[in-house]
Amino acid sequence: MPMPCPVHKTLRFWVGGLWGSSSFTAQRFLRDFCPPGLGAISAPVNPPTCLSARRNRPEGKVLETVGVFEAPKQHGKYETGQLFLHSVFGYRGIVLFPWQARLYDRDVASPITEKSENVAGHGSKEVKGKTHTYYQVLIDARDCPHISQRSQTEAVTFLANHDDSRALYAIPGLDYVSHEDILPYSSTDQVPIQHELFERFLMYDQTKVPPFVARDTLCAWQEKNHPWLELSDVHRETTENIRVTVIPFYMGMREAQNSHVYWWRYCIRLENLDSEVVQLRERHWRIFSLSGTLETVRGRGVVGREPVLSKEQPAFQYSSHVSLQASSGHMWGTFRFERPDGSHFDVRIPPFSLESNKDEKTPPSGLHW
Repeated sequence: MPMPCPVHKTLRFWVGGLWGSSSFTAQRFLRDFCPPGLGAISAPVNPPTCLSARRNRPEGKVLETVGVFEAPKQHGKYETGQLFLHSVFGYRGIVLFPWQARLYDRDVASPITEKSENVAGHGSKEVKGKTHTYYQVLIDARDCPHISQRSQTEAVTFLANHDDSRALYAIPGLDYVSHEDILPYSSTDQVPIQHELFERFLMYDQTKVPPFVARDTLCAWQEKNHPWLELSDVHRETTENIRVTVIPFYMGMREAQNSHVYWWRYCIRLENLDSEVVQLRERHWRIFSLSGTLETVRGRGVVGREPVLSKEQPAFQYSSHVSLQASSGHMWGTFRFERPDGSHFDVRIPPFSLESNKDEKTPPSGLHW
């Protein structure tokens, strides 16, 4: 039986790592200790003993209080400087600024007759985009080694501003987080997040709520690098209780051997909505370019891994890149999963467009303050 959810809850972490080596996740915390309708988490009391997970305590680690849970916002946006716990991946972070994205959810497709197959031969439902809020955030570096459900600590990648068209650079510890994935909390610590950009982007102001406000450098960075930071479209589809979410990002164009090469990054999250354990075994991509080419890519796993999705760790996320010799195109495909009995099934990757920024005047040029 779940314990009643108190109106107040203190947020505690293992020193040196979120939840330590246990499989305790933020999702389980909400499920086990905050059943629906039993109140928000907003002010401190004695922490529940279950958070210590004593049988899984890392050697030499202790619990320390890092903040106080607040009630998640049902309406409106979180402000710059909002501290949060990621509800899926369990890391601590802080909001830099919001993005308004168009969410194309094929699980709630419009009741319109199916469209004819597109030029690449992929039949699909008519899907209407809905506005949805995502946030650019900083990830606490102390939690990065413990985010096992991701192929890497998420990074924003960009093209170097020189002649090498294949040069990609990354700013680690930056992520894009959906509004519903944020579990807000407050802290009295003036530097609650460890990230090399924290004090460059934010400063403490005890008169504000939240008490971390944007420096001019954050505003200038956002404005200058908007082309390769912008999140515009999100695509989602569920097959046999495996939900695939894709977010493509246009990164810019480079000239190579008297031709133009256009680059995109795409971030993919896989979520197991069922209790049955499954493992990703293969990927099958089809990439269509406006230049008329159609490329097929098959391979084992993704980014060198074959992640297992279980009830304890239901999600996996990774990023990859694609380049085209045309200003637009689209991608779609399938992931092949294996069940414990050895049987396989294919999960659809929702088709998504690769579009260049029509109003781009200069290529993205990396870090600018």
